[in-house]
This record gives sequence, structure tokens and C-alpha cells, in this order.
Amino acid sequence: MFRSLRTEVEAALERALSTLDLPTDDLGIEEPPEDVPAVLASSVAFRLAGEMGAAPPQVAAQLAEEIDVDDLEYVGRIDTQGPYLNFLPSDAYFADTLAAGTDEAYGHLPDRDTSVIVEHTSANPTGPVHVGRARNPIVGDAVANVLDTAGYDVERHYYVNDAGRQMAVFTWAYETFDESDLETEPERDRVEYDLVRYYQKGNAYLEAADEDAVEAAEAEIQGILQGLEEGDEETYERVQTVVDQVLGGMRECLARLPAEFDEFVKETRFMRDGSTQEIADRLQDTEYAVLEEGAWQLNLEEWDIEKKLVFLRSDGTSLYTTRDLAHHEWKFDNYDRAVTVLGEDHKLQANQLEAALELLGNDTDALDSIHFSWVNLPGGEGMSTRRGTGVMLDDLLDEAINRAREEVESRLDDRIRDDDLEEADVERIAHQVGIGAVRYDIVSKQPTKGITFEWDQALDFEAQSAPYVQYVHARCCGILDEAGVGVDGTIETDVDDDLLTTDAEHDLLETIARFPAVIEEAADDLEPHQVATFTREFAEAFNAFYRECPVLADDVDPDVREARLAVVTASRHTIANALAVLGVEAPESM
Repeated sequence: MFRSLRTEVEAALERALSTLDLPTDDLGIEEPPEDVPAVLASSVAFRLAGEMGAAPPQVAAQLAEEIDVDDLEYVGRIDTQGPYLNFLPSDAYFADTLAAGTDEAYGHLPDRDTSVIVEHTSANPTGPVHVGRARNPIVGDAVANVLDTAGYDVERHYYVNDAGRQMAVFTWAYETFDESDLETEPERDRVEYDLVRYYQKGNAYLEAADEDAVEAAEAEIQGILQGLEEGDEETYERVQTVVDQVLGGMRECLARLPAEFDEFVKETRFMRDGSTQEIADRLQDTEYAVLEEGAWQLNLEEWDIEKKLVFLRSDGTSLYTTRDLAHHEWKFDNYDRAVTVLGEDHKLQANQLEAALELLGNDTDALDSIHFSWVNLPGGEGMSTRRGTGVMLDDLLDEAINRAREEVESRLDDRIRDDDLEEADVERIAHQVGIGAVRYDIVSKQPTKGITFEWDQALDFEAQSAPYVQYVHARCCGILDEAGVGVDGTIETDVDDDLLTTDAEHDLLETIARFPAVIEEAADDLEPHQVATFTREFAEAFNAFYRECPVLADDVDPDVREARLAVVTASRHTIANALAVLGVEAPESM
């Protein structure tokens, strides 16, 4: 309803300004201060004061007189406060919000008939996913979720770097060394933890072996790279033996978040179909191509990029960005829009890629990049897979579940718990709360800001964290269950709006009304943290309602009871769908 009210306000202001023969290009619509009981405000009187030769408060009053509230469905009154016009909601606004909120799909916007590919994570398949990269799948998955909820046709892709030097080194090491050559045991019983030891052994060998041995090894590694470039089927199969095993283990880790993908797109695909070579040929024919020291490069100074982009090495092999150019042209051919989630260390590469796509004749307006900073743990642990150090994402998730389990158990009664179902329930909640805490804490921050993950904050049931918000959903479910309707039961929505009269009820309904608009704005801005901010505001509004408006107490009028149960149902749908966008589970009990 907030979106509809906003549309009404915009149209009403435009009509009023047109009647007064004033420009309508800037309506000054904004959110009012917390102490103003309005849904929207306008500061347009500031802009028009000079043109109208009157003080802003007088301009605001004149504009308010030009708007007939009787013509508006969701605006019940317009107040002026100094230079501001404040738009207050009508009874219909609350009634329609309540009716809309009782739909289980509340917050999902109509189909936009626009396809979007969201590429995220895309970590090199050289070993386990580590904490430093955890922000990519969490932010990427939330971006895909919010776009999907906003009505886009979304596909989630993982771009697999299976043609770079790292994979050639990995393949050579896997084929060269035996289990007996490895100095460590796998940290977990999963394939990527086993195979990463070969990658680490190979890198250690290349750094420590004598010159002749290293030269021989490099010749084999170069042969693998050259074989991939030439489309040699045997070389491709050798590399995929390693890639597919490691990627399978990484997928198991990511599924714990969960972060699922519709397709794993391998960069060798664009070498084998000839599109990478075609890109190289087209780049060579442009006026921006230069040959320096045998390597083909692009001069991108016209795009304010000082560093040249190398797209063909002196030995004729392509680079990651060359293949990614072919990958992106494939995206443009098959999707309306492409969104890529990248670490902050890829900013230069992303800028070079976009410039090269533009000079190749592509419309880069369809391309968006989201850059994120790193996740650190207290103490600043290293995060290098190559050297076998650092904290893995599996470790973080295990620790989160263990800490959540301890917190949940500490909140239970001291009674002896020997019921298997109860133990299973504790374990379920520990997983929901623990992993939810990790996801929520990471996605709730603006991507460009670095994060130091703090356990006490992430798992604080009393503060604005995942457990704090999840508990609101559990409380809604508890009320509905106690009322005998359950979370899937039918709630009477044809209630008398006059029965919902308290400020707490109206504040909660106003918050519920804003949810679709939050989804719309978060999708437009590619900022899922806006949804996280909304969930905290919603939790505060619901908790105030819970404190001040008893639902099932004996002295509550039956009609009021039904109206408030409808509010609880709308609240459950709102918070459940908001958490789903963030990839956080909504427990039915905690």
C-alpha cells in the first residue's frame, strides 16, 4: 500500500503544481521524522519559495489547499508543519494493508518480464572456500533473492575459472605427486580438503626445488595451458578431473549457507567454441590495440584507465579477461541484464572489462557490478589457500552452530531433557540461528565496508541481530498456534478497521505497508542490506505491538482478537518473506 500511496502523493502534487503553473520536476518527497505521524512528506515548498515570492510555510499551505483529499484513496489528511506537507494515511490504507499482508506471498512484486543473470562467488576451484570470500556467496545470493522477489526472472551462475595457471599447476601437481608425498592430513573428510594438499604441495615445490626441476615442471604446466588454448580434448579432460572434484566439495560447503546455483559456467566453454579467439581477433582490429613485447594489449586511457589490458600473451594464449569478454557477450545475447558480485580487488579488472565490452560495441548499461570488502575474524587471521593457512567457511559455520546451540540450551529450563524430539528441536534451532546469524551479520552491512565478524554481536538475542529478528517470526507462530489456527490456518481478514485503534497497531501496519517498497528499492539499488535494515525496524514495531496489544488474553473482545490475529498473520508473512530474501531461515519456535 505504501507504493500506491506514494504514487497518489506524486500525482496529487503534480496536479497541484500544474494548476499553479509551477514546475513538477522535483517533488521533494521524503520520509518524515519519527515524531511526525505521517507516511510521507514533501519539502517542495523550499524549492518554490523564491519562484512564488512567499515564505516556504505559506507555499506549503497553498499547495495543501490545492489538493482535494477526498479524491485520494490512501491519504486521509494533509498537515503542514512549517515548510513541509505531511501526508497521513486513511482508514483504507490500514484495511488494505492488512488484507494484502495476510497473503502468504506478500512482498513479491509483479513479473517484470526481464531476465537477469546474477554471477557470484566464482571462487577458483583450488580448495575449500575460506572466510575471507564468504561475503561473495552471501551477498550474491541475497542480491539474486531480492531481484527474484521484485519480479525479475533470475538465474544464479557460478563462473568457473578452469583455464588459468592455477588450474594448470593444480593438474600438474595432482598428476605428479602421490599421497605419500603429502605432509599433512586432510582437515575434513571432503574431497576439496583432500585435493588442496596437492595444490599446496605443487606451489611449495615450485618455490623450493632447484632450477632445472622447476624449469621442467614449468614446461609441463605451460603444456597444459597450451593444450587448453588449442582445444586439445585430452588436456581438457585432465584438468576437469581436478576441477570437477574440487568444485563438488565447494558446492557442498556453499549448500550449507545455502547458496544454490542454476548453472556452473566454465571459462573453457568459451575457448572450445571459438568465441575467445573471435574476441581476440576483434580486439586486434580496433584502434586501441597495441603490440608491446610480443603481447597484445588495449590502451584504455579514453576510459580513464591507465593500466593497459593484456588480452593475448606473447605465446598466443588468452587471459582470464579475454575469456570473460566472450562470457559477457554470451550473457548479453541470452539475458536482458547481467549483475556480477566481485571482491574489491577486482575493481580494475571490472573497469577494464566494461571498457573493452564498450569498444567492442556492446551496450554496457545492461551490466552492473557489486564490489564487496573482506570478512575478517578477530585477530586478523590470514586467508591464503595457497599456503594452507586461514579459516575456512566450514569452520565459521561449525562455530556458529556450536555457539548458537550453547546459547539456546542456556535459555531452556533446567529440567532434564531426555526427549529425542526436544533434542532434535534444539539442534534444528541451533542450525537455523547459527547459520542465520552469519548470513544476517554479513548481508546487513553495506558491501563496501569491511567486516570483522564478532560472535557476541551476531548471536545476541536481545540486540538487532538475526536471532532478535528470527524470534519475532517464532513469536508470531506461537500466537497463531495458541489461537488454534496454526501458521497455515485461515484468518478472518474482513475485520472492522475501527477496532485497530492504538498507535502500536497503526505503527506496525504502516511498517508492513512499506515492505513491497523496500523490496523494490533494494532491487533497484542492488542493496539487500536495505531489507536487513527493514527487518530490524519491523522487529521493533512488532515487539511494541506485542507489549501493548494483547491478542489472546481473556479480557480481549472477540472481534478485537480476530483483528489482531490478522495483524499477527500479516506480520508473520512480512518477516518470513523478508528473511527469505536475506537467505535466513524463519524458525517456527525458538
